[in-house]
Parts: sequence; structure tokens; C-alpha cells
Amino acid sequence: MRNLEVSIGSLILKNPIMPASGTFGEEMSKVLDFNLLGALLPKSITKAVRKGNPTPRICETTGGMINSIGIQSKGLDYYQKVTVPFYGQFSSPLISSISADSMDEFAEMSEKIAAMDTIAALELNISCPNLKNNGQAFGMDENVTHQLVKKVRQVTDKPIIVKLSPNVTNIGVVANAAEAGGADALTVANTFIAMSIDVHTRKPKIGNGIGGISGPAIKPLVIRLIHQVYQVSSLPIIGCGGVMNGEDAIEMMLAGATAVQVGTASFVQPTAMITILKEIEDYMQQYEIEDIKELIGQVQIESRSDENDLGSCH
Repeated sequence: MRNLEVSIGSLILKNPIMPASGTFGEEMSKVLDFNLLGALLPKSITKAVRKGNPTPRICETTGGMINSIGIQSKGLDYYQKVTVPFYGQFSSPLISSISADSMDEFAEMSEKIAAMDTIAALELNISCPNLKNNGQAFGMDENVTHQLVKKVRQVTDKPIIVKLSPNVTNIGVVANAAEAGGADALTVANTFIAMSIDVHTRKPKIGNGIGGISGPAIKPLVIRLIHQVYQVSSLPIIGCGGVMNGEDAIEMMLAGATAVQVGTASFVQPTAMITILKEIEDYMQQYEIEDIKELIGQVQIESRSDENDLGSCH
């Protein structure tokens, strides 16, 4: 038997595979066994009920898709009374993804949700707009990120995972700010801002104009981000973006990820996460790897002496 167990702070996962927030719901329990996953991660929850963005909300692109759902939500009350009890029937730990309009609201929601025994950890979606800072996303500013995480850290002892935005100049600076604020892990990363236009109607293919691109097209970008964050932070990294098969997941782990989230692949094939797990086990058997933790951060990069080499991270 190969050991697939990994740790995210104090949270122990039976394996490194979990869904990406926004790509996973209760209805999927009809087609796959939730107990086989490392963790369960439903869509981000907001305090108030939200209808979401105008349609169309999703469009296909070469190598992926663009979405602009707008954090459609039934609200915190429904989440606590209905959603959490549903996921509580499974053995895989439940991670709650939180989206809020202000730091105080993040702290308020985190305290209430973390107080529920069923909740194993919190994922803070800091890519959402901060309405008290001219709508700029929390994760765009390292100082705001630090303050937000510190405020949430004061209201709960449960593991805090900070979901970073890729739409920044230096993701390492934001990662360090989250770590200094008290984060236990980092999700790298949310979707990249993107746009697609119908050349026949000359209108955006997304009702909101712009959205976030996900899928295999962004995987090399995310691999780079994971590698860069791994160089500067001691926190466990959860890789997210473009994982379609077991080799993609292994690639993220070699770059520095401890665990991996799967999103777009589940739209193509709802049982993709189970297939990916099997492919990881096959890879470990092929290369005689007993413990999956042996792969984390083990990319082999030759040192270069050329100071003009822009590809060097050192």
C-alpha cells in the first residue's frame, strides 16, 4: 500500500485530492463517493443571499473555460442549517470557503462557521472585492491580506487556508503577508482575469463582460506560481488550476504543492477526481514511491550562473 496521506496544518487528509471551490456540489454525491476524497470543499459562502452575475456565466475557450458566476449563494443561515449537515455525513473533512465584503464580515463569518464541529478548516477567498477599499480585491494588497488573516486568526484556532489571486505582480509578497497574519496554508491560485468576444455579435461571451479563466490552458502559469510561493513560504500549498489527470497533480506537487484541487476537469467528467487518484497511485507504483510526501517540491532545476537569465527564480 502506498501512503497518500498529507497534512495541511493540523488537518490530516487521507490523500491530496479535493475539489476546487465553485466546481463541486451536493448533486455530485450521486456519481462519486465523497468518502474517497481527501477533503470536501463546496462553493464559497456569503453572509447574505446572492443571485450572482447575469447570464451567460460560462463560455468555453481553447484549453479551458471562462466563468463569472458572481458568488451565487443561499446565504450563511442556509449554509449552516442545510449544507453543513449534508456534508457532515461523509468521512472526508469539510473545508468551508468564505467570501465577504469586508474584513469585519470575514471575521464574523469565520467565527460562526468555525464554531461548527463539522467544519475542519476555513478557506478565505481573498480574491473577492473589498467594498471598503474601492472594490479592490483583498488579495491584491499584501497589507490588507495581512490584516484580514490576522483578524480571522483572532476568532478561530481551526486551520486557515488563504486562497491567493494570480492577478498580482508578486504573489510571493502576498503569500508572506498571509503567513505573517497567521495562515496555516495557501491555495495557489484562483482564476486568471480573462475575456472572450463573439466575433459575430461583437459582444462578450460572458454576461458580466469579463470573468476568470480556468482549465488546462492555465496549468503552466499555476505551476510557476506554486514554485515561486514554495521558494518563499514555509506553509503547505494547495495547487489549483488546470489539473486534468494524475500527471498534472504530480507536476503541481513537484513544484511544491502538498495537495491539489480539481475543478474544470469535473465539468468534463464528474468522476475525474477518482480517476486522478488512481493515476497518482499508478505513478507511485511505477516509480516505487512509498510516500507521496517524497514528491513535494522535488523538481530538479539546474543552477545557472547567467545573471541575465530571466527564467531563474534564484
